[in-house]
Amino acid sequence: MSKDMAADDVLTPRVLREYALVADGERGALIAPDGSVAWLCAPRWDSPAAFSGLLGGAGRYTVAPADGWHVWGGYYENGSLIWRSRWVSDWKTECREALAMPADPHRVVLLRRVEALDGPARVTAFLDLRAGFGRSQMTDLKRERDSRGDVWTGRSGALRFRWTGAGKARPADGGLAVTLRVAPGEHHDLVLEISDRKLPDERPDPERLWAATEEAWSQVAPGCGDLIAVADARHAYAVLRGLTSGSGAMVAAATTSLPERLEAGRNYDYRYAWIRDQCYAGLALAAHGPHPMLAGAVSFVSGRLLADGPQMMPGYTVAGEPIADERRVRLRGFPGGTPRSGNWVRGQLQLDAFGESLSLLAAAARHDMLGDEEWRAAAIAADAIGQRWQEPDAGIWELDNRHWAHSRIACVSGLRAAAEAAGASGGHREAGRWSSLADAITASLADCVHPSGRWQRAPDDERVDASLLQGVIRGGVGLSDPRNTATVDAVRDELAADGFVYRFRHDARPLHKAEGAFLLCGFWMALVEHASGHPAAAAHWFERNRSASGPAALYAEEYDVHQRQLRGNLPQAFVHAAMLECAVTLSRDVHLGPGQ
Repeated sequence: MSKDMAADDVLTPRVLREYALVADGERGALIAPDGSVAWLCAPRWDSPAAFSGLLGGAGRYTVAPADGWHVWGGYYENGSLIWRSRWVSDWKTECREALAMPADPHRVVLLRRVEALDGPARVTAFLDLRAGFGRSQMTDLKRERDSRGDVWTGRSGALRFRWTGAGKARPADGGLAVTLRVAPGEHHDLVLEISDRKLPDERPDPERLWAATEEAWSQVAPGCGDLIAVADARHAYAVLRGLTSGSGAMVAAATTSLPERLEAGRNYDYRYAWIRDQCYAGLALAAHGPHPMLAGAVSFVSGRLLADGPQMMPGYTVAGEPIADERRVRLRGFPGGTPRSGNWVRGQLQLDAFGESLSLLAAAARHDMLGDEEWRAAAIAADAIGQRWQEPDAGIWELDNRHWAHSRIACVSGLRAAAEAAGASGGHREAGRWSSLADAITASLADCVHPSGRWQRAPDDERVDASLLQGVIRGGVGLSDPRNTATVDAVRDELAADGFVYRFRHDARPLHKAEGAFLLCGFWMALVEHASGHPAAAAHWFERNRSASGPAALYAEEYDVHQRQLRGNLPQAFVHAAMLECAVTLSRDVHLGPGQ
């Protein structure tokens, strides 16, 4: 085992654009260019990491050419999160990687298939599982033998594991190491199972696992031939599915504590389901047509409204449970970040989440996807707005409590959409009451009109905010309303740079010195320009923002325009949702020729 593979060495952090994601809905793993699993929480999204090298934790699972002289590359199989790491030296070697589907919430199954494409492959595999964010070394190591060969089993903290396909591995540097030799045109399978319960007696069959995983992914993304950016749209479906649990809940991101800026403090744990983000994803899916993930989003959001009513929290675990309080994790952290687990968002009021819930339910109603329970959830959301809209809230950016204009505009949009959907379905007498409430909230927005005629963030904050573009996109306030027109102009003039859009100005510094551009806002600008009848401008914003990714086409929350780097947790679900919604919206009235 070479010194650079030693278990005591932490992984060298890479820029975020170089990581790929494999995910099965219940958890996700980041794969680094050197073939290491840099991040994997087991068994669930919000569990402590079993591989935490991304944040400087000990432990690793690496599969890479034994000869370090190679060039890395990689790509996803179309419409899936099946990733192929590729290394080119004298010969081309690939490692096909996926989390097995359908997923078991208690058992991670990581598939890695080494393929020798055009010559012999010599690959080193090294496993050092470290549960509890790197604290728990592997114990109870045992090599078991049967007619199909040897496998290794063991434990790490409360987790059990089994490593199939590495029977010839030997203890080395605190882990298990093996060198695999694969003949040209052949492959070798490695299967790592990790569980918080007893593993099944039957050993995994790689062929069956790969076949089931391929079949599961084949059902996720529609053809998207009716859209621009076909491959990216299908990839967005795949990323959203990879982040969506069997409960229907979608985590905001697969990671925690990746800094939004290269300074400690601006980093958070996003391994949870935010109601707002869930609605954004559902609205994007609804724009294209009915989809199982849309049904899951409706079910999850409705369930939270029915359970918690006006006290609905901004976010939950994917199981619908409260998020744990934020605590410090004792790791070095990604450069510029402070490792954290949990999130203090559980104690906030985010009023816009009720409005976005209504917008989601209304969009699903247009596809005839609401039953009595979902309509009851809609009534609860509307009642919650009626009770709480005059309270200060934390707003979309989760800041201090104020009477944020965006929160009220989101409620107006949701109420109007729900009233229209209720009227169209017949038998819902609340439609008139919801419209009246929307009128009352709209009238209250007079305190958020800037002297220039545009919207401002809050009665006591005159700055413009990109979130105020939502009034145009969701239709809460008429497209031709001069306050909207003036706001779009102000966002374009004051918050845009080089084709990207920032949330708001923090202070007098240049935009890029305060934070990264917010990709969600850039896609919003594309939607606004399309709604305003400016297709060329819409295409400009769309193409610029969809370029802000690396080889794996994963979007983070922010983009550092100055250094052309991704910032924040990865991948950020609502950015992929916004990209998909743009692809759908901008495709309307566009003739797509062959191959587009």
